[in-house]
Amino acid sequence: MTGAGWRSRTSRKGERIMNTLWALLHDPNMRWIFISCTLLGLSSGVIGCFSYLRKQSLMGDTLAHAALPGICIAFMLTGTKSILYFLIGAGLAGVVATFGIGLITRHSRIKHDSAMGIVLSGFFGLGIVLLTIVQHGGYGNQAGLDKFLFGQAASMIGSDVLTLSIVSLFLITICYFLFKQFKLVSFDPGFAKGIGYSVGFYEQLLMLLMVVAVVVGIQAVGVILVASLIITPAVSARYWTDRLGVMVAVSGVFGAISGATGAIVSSTASSLPTGPLTVLAATALFVLSLLFGSKRGLLIRRLVQQRMKRRLGFAYEEQAATASVDERINKEAAL
Repeated sequence: MTGAGWRSRTSRKGERIMNTLWALLHDPNMRWIFISCTLLGLSSGVIGCFSYLRKQSLMGDTLAHAALPGICIAFMLTGTKSILYFLIGAGLAGVVATFGIGLITRHSRIKHDSAMGIVLSGFFGLGIVLLTIVQHGGYGNQAGLDKFLFGQAASMIGSDVLTLSIVSLFLITICYFLFKQFKLVSFDPGFAKGIGYSVGFYEQLLMLLMVVAVVVGIQAVGVILVASLIITPAVSARYWTDRLGVMVAVSGVFGAISGATGAIVSSTASSLPTGPLTVLAATALFVLSLLFGSKRGLLIRRLVQQRMKRRLGFAYEEQAATASVDERINKEAAL
């Protein structure tokens, strides 16, 4: 194939993709789903920065798996697939899981990460049992409940999209106005306590915001993978900057790109769940950050190391040449 033919085929393929995306975004339902998933990714990336800095990455995964029995119980009690009821049920389950972790660590010698693993597996096992009971029981309108495992943004209705968007904007607003307090609590809780901040209150507030971020993203991303949307953008952003404000902004952008990508691709191919596609997009951004990040990227670091070695080599050669000249002058003076 000639170069002109290859360029022509590539141009036509790109044009078809753009036309498909344009047609999707002209669909009102798809447009709202796209906006809500973008806001979800943005808020998850922002919240994830504080969770990552406080070394609580596994907590998001624990809360996500703990939310499944809360969702099933909410459906069994109400008989409707309303994201508002699911949000309440999953939130209560997340609170119970958090208290369970604290209870285990306070009254036993089990470490925090082991306690989270116990709670994660126990709650998720209970959720799978309840989900099986719902699907094989006499409950009506249970079709599609299994979408909460891997997420399906295209299955959301107008009220779901509205609730998700409002909660995501609420999370972003809280982080914006309490950024200074969250920064101090994350980096130096001792200093924050010394200047009068209620460290315990802000730590619990951050935990509550993480619970809300996990629960609200379950329908779009799924129980199993929603934690990745919280942690992966934050880890990726760490490779680009050393400043927390910039890191939060970059993490939010990465999360928004991941959420938007997952929503668009899953809507074009109805058999593909949103969660895995969103996580794959976030993982691709992480790989790019790992290689090309301006602060900690592997390739950038390699280039900096080679440049430093070259400079040190030049300096050593110059120093050796100077020493040789001085030695020759001293010998001539001795003669």
